[in-house]
Amino acid sequence: MLMPVLRSRGRASDEVYAALATAIRDLRLTPGATLSETDLAEQLGVSRTPLREAIARLADAGLVQVVPQVGTKVALIGMSDVEEARFVRENLEVAAFAGACGSNDVSRLRRLLDQQRVAVRARDLDEFFAADEALHEQIFVMSGHPGAWQAVVRMKVQLDRLRRLSLPDPRTLRDLLAEHRAIVDALDRGDVAGGSELVRAHARRAAAQAPALRHDQPDYFTD
Repeated sequence: MLMPVLRSRGRASDEVYAALATAIRDLRLTPGATLSETDLAEQLGVSRTPLREAIARLADAGLVQVVPQVGTKVALIGMSDVEEARFVRENLEVAAFAGACGSNDVSRLRRLLDQQRVAVRARDLDEFFAADEALHEQIFVMSGHPGAWQAVVRMKVQLDRLRRLSLPDPRTLRDLLAEHRAIVDALDRGDVAGGSELVRAHARRAAAQAPALRHDQPDYFTD
């Protein structure tokens, strides 16, 4: 179920697009799922016009597939898109980490690690993912290039779906938390070389898990 969109002064189609893109990223709308305009309009509390505008944008972004006379389906996870997003994210995050090493204040990063610790204990996957995103964003902020993180966010939805698919495994949560802690410790020490290697390994984790995830959920993937 989706929550009704909150009306703002912006266009309704923008709100609908954001709600649906987030639901696709978070796997609340699963890969390959058929989308009913009637059901979506009712759940989101909007008319068909902004919904159709949003669906057209989602199709342009490769997040849904509209088949004439058949209907609309959530796009499958494309591994070529995952790899492209991984490449961009890895290289921008390494650069951001190096830039952030000039900062001495890692207190916000430590607080985000605490939030992740609590989320792991509570098995709260949504809270863990939100704190994960906030931690990576903060490193870009500390580097002086917050806009670069927004560029990463726009293109990594396919990668995020893969990441979300891996989160229910308790070992993955523990390993991610340990990797985050090591990255923050390296940043605190000003260890550019060591920290950059940690960031690279961390960025490649999801892709490394892809074969096992595809084995468990073959209908979610393409190419």
